[in-house]
Amino acid sequence: MLKQVMLGTAVFMLSAAAQAEETTATQVSLPAPWVATDGAVIDFTVLRKGKPFGSHVLTFDRDADGNLQVTTDVDLQVKFGPITAFKYRLDSVEEWVDGQLVALTGKSNNDGRKGEVSAELQDDSLIVDSTKFDGALPLTTIPSSHWNRLQVYQSQMLSTETGEVLDIDVEVIGDDTVKVGDEAVEATHYRLKSDLTVDLWYDNQSRWVKLAFDVRGQRIEYVLNALY
Repeated sequence: MLKQVMLGTAVFMLSAAAQAEETTATQVSLPAPWVATDGAVIDFTVLRKGKPFGSHVLTFDRDADGNLQVTTDVDLQVKFGPITAFKYRLDSVEEWVDGQLVALTGKSNNDGRKGEVSAELQDDSLIVDSTKFDGALPLTTIPSSHWNRLQVYQSQMLSTETGEVLDIDVEVIGDDTVKVGDEAVEATHYRLKSDLTVDLWYDNQSRWVKLAFDVRGQRIEYVLNALY
């Protein structure tokens, strides 16, 4: 049995086990976000049906004022000999100041379907110009790059691929253990439901440590190569 809990702008579905600990919305507290250090790298090997499919890498850089730049590079391919049967590319750059997204650029190529997004801070809004959406979004907007755990406490996210504003519901699955190299890492498992249902895991430092989803009958898994 699931119970729906409102938390700010987020909608959570709490399992029966979680209900035993979280009986009211006021008892649900936001975790401390992971604070990216200059030069940090999140490096995932992406598996398709258990075999390497490509990579998903995020790099973090801070300037002299402490402002954060996050660069995402995703490269996925399915090949049969010399023939490329499927190809996906995503390149995006996020700019953050004091924990707030102030700019975003992104380009994607999903097997020939291309998307672009550009967003920047203007006055008290994030102004978006993109393939899927043009307009203003609130300053609390978090993009779909998944590294920021606070994403699962939102009711919407901004696609870094196309600029689409995606409605999301989040189910808390519960405590789990994720293997990173030879290390067992305690984590919280969430299920994010949008245009695609995605499972996400964050450890007790709010580091993103795993992702998995099913598409076209195939299991896609992100395996973290090293803790960061």
